[in-house]
Amino acid sequence: MKITDVVCHILQSKVEKPFVSARGWVYSTRASCVVEISTDEGITGWGECYGPAAVAKSIVDTQFKPRVIGKDPFDVEVIWEDLYNRIKDYGLSGMTISAISGIDIALWDICGRALNKPVHKLIGGAYRTEVIPYATGLYFIDMNRLTEEAVEEALEFKADGFRAIKMKIGLGDLKLDAARVGAVRKAIGPDIKLAVDANHCFSVPNAIKLGRMMEEHDLLWFEEPISPEDRDGYIEVSRALDMAVAGGENEFTRWGFRDIVARKAMDIVQPDLCAAGGFSECRKIAALASAFGVECVPHAWGSAIGLAATVQFLAALPDQPPAFRPMPPMLEFEQTPNPLRDHLATVPIALRNGVVPVPGGPGLGIEIDRSVLLKYKVA
Repeated sequence: MKITDVVCHILQSKVEKPFVSARGWVYSTRASCVVEISTDEGITGWGECYGPAAVAKSIVDTQFKPRVIGKDPFDVEVIWEDLYNRIKDYGLSGMTISAISGIDIALWDICGRALNKPVHKLIGGAYRTEVIPYATGLYFIDMNRLTEEAVEEALEFKADGFRAIKMKIGLGDLKLDAARVGAVRKAIGPDIKLAVDANHCFSVPNAIKLGRMMEEHDLLWFEEPISPEDRDGYIEVSRALDMAVAGGENEFTRWGFRDIVARKAMDIVQPDLCAAGGFSECRKIAALASAFGVECVPHAWGSAIGLAATVQFLAALPDQPPAFRPMPPMLEFEQTPNPLRDHLATVPIALRNGVVPVPGGPGLGIEIDRSVLLKYKVA
């Protein structure tokens, strides 16, 4: 089997109710760069690149496509190393690795389809046939009802059957953040797990101060409390708080995670399959984390393709640590409006009775609805 073509599709959808994170970014559109790889045996694989879609497409089209065409898709890690060594003089992280990620995911999809096996069977097997998701949401929409809207949204997630929720914080007022978290915890009760995500908006002293204010609310983790560049700061925050500190969605490759894990700068690392290097590299990141006793809970943000890839990866990720009643790694199932997530697959990844079943079909386990692809394609 040989690769005959690599096509990037830029998909974009408008958001009816724009939402805001702690960085002050206003999300008014959802976009994805979807990678389609074709072969001479009629098998097609799909991948996704995290980050600005036009940038990913440019890197794939100009740097990677000529090197991939004609290769055997089963040489997936050989191709990964070739692409990485082609581009690393110009960037060891960032969008170059996101572009590789989309190609890598598509190649694993092809391998699974060719063998009629889901990807998780090719990367170690099924530790689980269903994953427990947490709902990511509670962004800032109505600035006059920040607490009220957070409580209402959290109760909707609880009613939908979610057992865990991750809410956004970072309002520029530590007391307001703490009160908002407290209001959500009181509303959902003690049995629903609750995590917070600051999108790295705090200084080290403020992260520690707010963390201590929130400790009474029994939080699952405090995600991205400070800037990702500040490794020593993460160590300070992690050591100071009686709660898990998470991060790593802005990091790339095993080399990027090496010092974070070895120094235990974070209790939980969160590589994104569509950013950190695809299946091939995230397997290595997870193995590295396991060797140092650090949990790995992947970040997920994007279309149905990235979500399906994350579910496949989680199915093959061991319990951390093994136990009689383990706490398996959870699926980030963000719930902001996104038709690229909800409609791009003919059968979407969905919550059922509080869990997400792992698709057992070949490859990523989903089929792409080309009518939806064309509906949202802008380039």
